Amino acid sequence: MSPFVRKVRVVLAEKKLEYKLDPVSPFAPPPGFGDISPLKRIPVMRDDSEGPDAILPDSSAICAYLERKHPAHALYPSKAFDYGRALWFEEYADSDFVATTGLGMFRPVVINKLMKKDADIALATDTWENKVPRFLEYYEKELGARSHFVGDSFGIADIAVASPFVNVAHAGFAPDAARYPNLVRFLNAILARPSFAACVEGERKALASLGLTYAL
Repeated sequence: MSPFVRKVRVVLAEKKLEYKLDPVSPFAPPPGFGDISPLKRIPVMRDDSEGPDAILPDSSAICAYLERKHPAHALYPSKAFDYGRALWFEEYADSDFVATTGLGMFRPVVINKLMKKDADIALATDTWENKVPRFLEYYEKELGARSHFVGDSFGIADIAVASPFVNVAHAGFAPDAARYPNLVRFLNAILARPSFAACVEGERKALASLGLTYAL
């Protein structure tokens, strides 16, 4: 359920690449995990076609590598400025937005439930109401009436922006369509893509026993 793992899985699916998923919890990693992931984070990718030591321990590095090695079904813009814009949206989502919603919403609700603790709904609600609106307002303004954040086709910017909203939805929150119509329209369309929908469906099934309601 990591937004970073999901981002890579969507890229793999969009490029129609087969892969093996080896689930690892960053909270209880196996011995030696720090050797392949110095930051002790997920995902980590090993490309066996390049050899046993062909390891990349960061989602952005992995996605960029996959784009370079498998350029079909391109997910990065060809124009220089659009390329830079796409990288910016990926960074903005991966850093500030994920940190805010992950620590303030996903962890106190979903992770607490997974660890058989009470969900801290008060903390999640406070985060949603007081810390998240600046992100929603920015996304709403930057997207406007367009279908994609950069250019006219689905790409890495859309994947990076949409993925953390799945975690937000797992925690029981979703943007208000009346206040953020462009963003909600975008999320509905992007998360309905088979590449996203397959991930979300599997995660929803895994969380169903915890009594969590997916909000999107």
